[in-house]
Amino acid sequence: MRAMILDENLHFAWREMPDPVRKADEVLIEVHAAAVNRADLMQKDGCYASPEGWPQWCGLEVAGVVLEAPADAAVKPGDKVCALLGGGGYSERVTAPAGMVIPIPEGLSMIEAASLPEVWSTVYLNLQMEAGGMKPGDVFYMQAGASGVGLAAIQFAKQMGAEVITTIDSPEKAEFVRNLGADYVLDYRTEDIRPVIEAHPPTVALDCIGGKLMGECFRHMVFGGRWIMIATMGGSETTINLETVWRKRLRLIGSTLRSRTPEEKSAILQALQEKLWPLFTARKLVTNIHAVFPLQEAEQAHGVLRRCENIGKVVLTVKDSASDL
Repeated sequence: MRAMILDENLHFAWREMPDPVRKADEVLIEVHAAAVNRADLMQKDGCYASPEGWPQWCGLEVAGVVLEAPADAAVKPGDKVCALLGGGGYSERVTAPAGMVIPIPEGLSMIEAASLPEVWSTVYLNLQMEAGGMKPGDVFYMQAGASGVGLAAIQFAKQMGAEVITTIDSPEKAEFVRNLGADYVLDYRTEDIRPVIEAHPPTVALDCIGGKLMGECFRHMVFGGRWIMIATMGGSETTINLETVWRKRLRLIGSTLRSRTPEEKSAILQALQEKLWPLFTARKLVTNIHAVFPLQEAEQAHGVLRRCENIGKVVLTVKDSASDL
């Protein structure tokens, strides 16, 4: 098979690689599309390697067709599926534990399906399992509202009845997230989020930015608030008044998806299939595909994310049929 690997200088290289060998509990997939994630950019920069046992090149989520599967698996050869991976999705074939492979939502294309597993697993893990969910009257706060995770988190929070505060960096992104239901949308380049956070104390925050602003907003959480850190793109240092933590019973939760066990990931994916996939079929949840590139143009696709141009997901196609239902 061919794959877009990272060479010794961390440059993309389209190479012939050995076909993956399926283990007894794994599914072999012919990849039609693979989505791009921030973790892929970090891996290409040499600071986020794949977990042990996974290919050491980019690609955390794919959609394609099952070629081989265990006899007792929920999917069978010929099924159209999407899968959550630990790495290696930028290739023509992949293997994954059977529990991390699920049917694509009815009515979605391969391109759309490829954009779902990583983002929606991240959102479900953190807003449902880590934060314990939300209810009407709660307030949800997340920066980078137009990112793939941001769009998913806004929709998930609105499904639970919460108000949403988010930040963006363009009028186009502001309009898009408002149409998804975001209640308070601020351009972080020209507007100060802190007065809004103080006036509408968050119940739950999902933070991929961190930095100085995190500590300044954290103190305004409601009593019993949950602040979940999943990345620190804005800096890894801040100042927190620890007295506020215990007086307000605040919880600061560190979370990541990639290093979790296959069993944990399988449980998340099963929950997505049962609880969220019907909402995609009914178009009560949507995925926005910002741009599509051939896999051989992975560098250009990464550039869209590096420049923060995207509203939603960027997807790489491996087969011409990726847009087919």
